[in-house]
Amino acid sequence: MTLVFDENLSPRLTDRLSELFGSATHVEKLGLKGEDDVAIWKRAKHIEKAVLVTKDDDFRELALAFGPPPKVLMLCVGNCSTKFIETLLCKRKEEIEEFVKNAEASLLELSV
Repeated sequence: MTLVFDENLSPRLTDRLSELFGSATHVEKLGLKGEDDVAIWKRAKHIEKAVLVTKDDDFRELALAFGPPPKVLMLCVGNCSTKFIETLLCKRKEEIEEFVKNAEASLLELSV
């Protein structure tokens, strides 16, 4: 899987989580900084096993309307630190992996 972190999340998460999840990138590294959600969605569709990680409700709507790919991992955590997000994703790794394996699942919401 490739975690694709949305602009509303720190680019530092890519380095911290890439090894644990196989691969990670940030919309900034994809040249999509400042682009609208549809442009990010379209680009992520072409990344094998892409999982968009976001706090943005617009991606939830895209996932429900169009289904995968890409899959959307919605973080329902409000304002929190990058370390908190890193810890949450690490603790829920198995759940995230099961989500990725389910071909029909388009959205996984994680909260505290």
